[in-house]
Amino acid sequence: MMMSIVALLVLSCNSGTDTTGNESINPSVSSVRLSTEEKENYRRAIQPMYQSLLLNTGFSGGILVAKSGEIVFEDYQGVYNRKTRELIDSQSTFHLASITKTFTATAILRLYEQGKLDLNDPVETYIPGFPYKGIRLQLLLNHRSGLPKYEYFMNETGYRLVRSKNKRGKWYTRKVYYADPNRFKGLATNRDVVDYMMRYKVPVTYAPDSRYQYCNTNYVLLAMVIEKVTGRTYPEYLKDSLFTPLGMQNSFVFSSRDTASYVPSYDYRNSPYPLGTFDVVYGDKNVYSTVRDLFKWNEALKSGKFVSLATLENLAYQPYSKETRGNRNYGLGWHLYLPTDAPPVIYHNGWWHGNNTVFKRLIAEDAVVIVLGNKFNRNIWAAGKMSGIFTGIADTTVLEN
Repeated sequence: MMMSIVALLVLSCNSGTDTTGNESINPSVSSVRLSTEEKENYRRAIQPMYQSLLLNTGFSGGILVAKSGEIVFEDYQGVYNRKTRELIDSQSTFHLASITKTFTATAILRLYEQGKLDLNDPVETYIPGFPYKGIRLQLLLNHRSGLPKYEYFMNETGYRLVRSKNKRGKWYTRKVYYADPNRFKGLATNRDVVDYMMRYKVPVTYAPDSRYQYCNTNYVLLAMVIEKVTGRTYPEYLKDSLFTPLGMQNSFVFSSRDTASYVPSYDYRNSPYPLGTFDVVYGDKNVYSTVRDLFKWNEALKSGKFVSLATLENLAYQPYSKETRGNRNYGLGWHLYLPTDAPPVIYHNGWWHGNNTVFKRLIAEDAVVIVLGNKFNRNIWAAGKMSGIFTGIADTTVLEN
């Protein structure tokens, strides 16, 4: 299925608490410019949805909505660091959670375009000793590897299924949790994930390419592939090859060297999340960024600045899970919503600790909705429905995280 690539992003109008730094954002490549009246009409349409979905539910984060390369709505609310009482503004960086996968996948595609790897290469080509055969790089990208989820098999607790009788004397199966003697202790790295899989011979969940299963382990491995091919760490490669050239000055990959400066996210009760076992594992997560930097990322994608439009269109935005019924599918680093009666939506949401995030791209409508939060709020995902103001159709979809 071929898809046309249109536009998304830039800046202009700020409804909220911070209007500084607008001049630093590169102008859009879009040839269509919105009038002042059009931008105001979009802002008026968004404001009541923003109020009901986010402001009324304790939103702590940043939001940016753009159309035809123009920011039509932007706002910042809440506290970035409750210990210092620092407020959120346009410079505040948020853990993107699984939106990170869009960077990892696109970096792999860039190396593919440069002839430095092939998507059909087996994983063991780049990770010597990798014990799972028949898994190609593309199967990591589209979540069809069948590998188990590291955040489960390395967890501090295990469980076993036990048959018990309820009060009525009927048998049922329940989980009994216990301290797993093989659990990983300390802060795990990407290398630790692979070493653990090798040492304990963790079984696959499914045979390779037999079905789709969203799995963070895939993208942990892809980050290691990038490191092997480039001879640089994943944080260094993204900084020098992607963030800096694209002007994403407030974006970085959180790793073990950053733990001393860790700023927690918060649960719905405002309780901070301490550093946990998997907080320095990257590739599947751990890119930190701002709504404006994500705006620039979208600009680069739509212009073919980092990888070609042909590669995005013919590889990244194609559905790979043909056995999946319905309108939802997965490409290479992107969730796809493919309605039969409307243009496709290319997106990725995310969730890690108290951070939940939205990066919803309406390619045909040349629009984008970006919402990043540092205090868990399910309505952040629902806020993606603001995209309905660009399609003229009420958005009732529930998109996957």
